[in-house]
Amino acid sequence: MVVRRVVPNVQTNDVRESREFYGLLGFEEVMNHGWIMTLASPSAPHAQVSFMAEDKTAPVAPDLSIEVDDVDAAYAAVQESGAEIVHPLQDEEWGVRRFFVRDPNGRVVNVLGHR
Repeated sequence: MVVRRVVPNVQTNDVRESREFYGLLGFEEVMNHGWIMTLASPSAPHAQVSFMAEDKTAPVAPDLSIEVDDVDAAYAAVQESGAEIVHPLQDEEWGVRRFFVRDPNGRVVNVLGHR
């Protein structure tokens, strides 16, 4: 399995304010679904940070997103490890297949792949 990118997810009730602040550091909006917005560096597009108040379909907002090339293999490995699945593997309407798992530090990790 290959990790494609890692994105911290910051919970906020004011996405606009976050966009303006991180814009001062050179970030630009690359995705906005209304409930989640991602900013990226124009010179290093994989340098990203996302902001959300809550997740659209999951019971919690994740702390971190990790995109992998084979989300089904990642899900199988995590299940086999006995780690807590917080949100089951499913296809989402915005074009990703994902699940949430709790890491040993208690952080919720969104593991996803694009379809």
